[in-house]
Amino acid sequence: MAHLLFLSFLICRLIPIVGLTLHSSDLLPLQLHIHPSTTSSVSTDFGGTTHSTPLAILHPTSPHDIAILIRTSYLSPHPFPISARGHGHSINGQASAPQGVVIDMSRDSVISDLTHDRPLPFYSSTRHEYYVDVWAGELWINVLSWTLANGGLAPKSWTDYLYLSVGGTLSNAGISGQAFHHGPQISNVHELDVVTGKGELVTCSDDQNSELFHAVLGGLGQFGIITRARIALESAPQRVRWIRVLYSNFTAFTKDQERLISLHSDFKRFDYVEGFVIVDEGLINNWRSSFFSPSNPVKMSSLGGANGGVLYCLEMTKNYNEYNAHSVDQDVEELLKELDFIPASIFTTDLTYLEFLDRVHKAELKLRAKGLWEVPHPWLNLFVPASRIADFDLGVFRGILGNKTSGPILIYPMNKHKWDDRTSVVTPEEDVFYLVAFLRSALDDSGEPSKTLKHLSRENQEILEFCRKEGLKTRQYLPHHETQSEWQHHFGRNWDRFRHRKAEFDPKFILGTGQGIFQPSSLPYSSLFFS
Repeated sequence: MAHLLFLSFLICRLIPIVGLTLHSSDLLPLQLHIHPSTTSSVSTDFGGTTHSTPLAILHPTSPHDIAILIRTSYLSPHPFPISARGHGHSINGQASAPQGVVIDMSRDSVISDLTHDRPLPFYSSTRHEYYVDVWAGELWINVLSWTLANGGLAPKSWTDYLYLSVGGTLSNAGISGQAFHHGPQISNVHELDVVTGKGELVTCSDDQNSELFHAVLGGLGQFGIITRARIALESAPQRVRWIRVLYSNFTAFTKDQERLISLHSDFKRFDYVEGFVIVDEGLINNWRSSFFSPSNPVKMSSLGGANGGVLYCLEMTKNYNEYNAHSVDQDVEELLKELDFIPASIFTTDLTYLEFLDRVHKAELKLRAKGLWEVPHPWLNLFVPASRIADFDLGVFRGILGNKTSGPILIYPMNKHKWDDRTSVVTPEEDVFYLVAFLRSALDDSGEPSKTLKHLSRENQEILEFCRKEGLKTRQYLPHHETQSEWQHHFGRNWDRFRHRKAEFDPKFILGTGQGIFQPSSLPYSSLFFS
């Protein structure tokens, strides 16, 4: 009863603000939850380094609920912040709404035709490919399971971890080892339904409301909340040959990666190319154990790891089906013979396509069992121009890091022509650039100073300062900056376009305040509810 009374009070406080535009009958059905035990559940995220409790959570039953809420804020003389939250995998509070409302987009909270009665994949005769329409809060693993079960289809481009929401990855870019060929996930979506910062529900695409479409893709939640996405599909392979090789020479490592992403033939190329850095003895055996038993540990010295104690791993996959399984060995052998890796370091395994795509989830389950998943994650993700990647190696991998990492370090190249520069994502201005991702886990109780949140955060700053001093012209992926001047530097020549799009689609700065791009992420909005 107390909860209902408080909700009624909230509605009564909102209605007079917006005059006759909205009525109690509009707001009463909204699943607004304001109890501290509920709001605290969305006060932090996977990063675990920020804490921001909203005043309320909306559990929408349809996109129209989201539109009503945003329009309420937009028409108020005191707009309150609103952010969409998928499954809480942000790392710096990007999905928070300090003293505002968080929209819980997760499928568990949504009663929607787009989740309970999912549309089947359909064929577009104009584009000559299949698509599927999905609710933006849907997990990619669920999208994959649905399309595999209904036509043997799959989205083209992936992230390494599939338990992320569609809207969340499309608001950033969505990248993995397939991006060199298919582009990021934002290059493989062809229509969106978006609720703008004015509370307008708009369908947009490359041909319809295109400015909003490109603004929202990679837009960090600044211009609208995605509610539906039309994802391009392809026929899913049945199996995957997964290969890993090691390098002690960084130049050979990057040269081979860049050669592999330049191959265009569907038959004479790998389908996935990623790399990572190994800087201590323990990681090499953790790396190898995902393929074979670690009962016979590998020594870095035996593989020529004299390059400042650093080795580099290149991993590739070749997709295949039963009908062409006989040729996969020859295809892989022909591709590998052109590479300059350590000969004794080849490790291979075969598994289903689903098992490969869902590989990181297995690691998650192991970490959860050990109590090592719910810890702070001070991640740092950078796009580094290919022309400066050797300088980055010397200054960071063989310099700042020493011999401790506290998590995987990914490094792999992408082709810029696979990215659409009309979207809001900022990448280096070179034909090839690398993602370098420091996927750290802070363990303050481990007894090792190098694994503490304080140490890892300081090391992140050292890396960023090194890039700045050396003029590497890096850009952050999943960006986080403290000041507006830093954000302006991040967007560079695209800042004016980004700012003008904000003025057009969210002129009252309602959305994405947790990013802190246009204003501080904490503003005195509580007067709206309690004054």
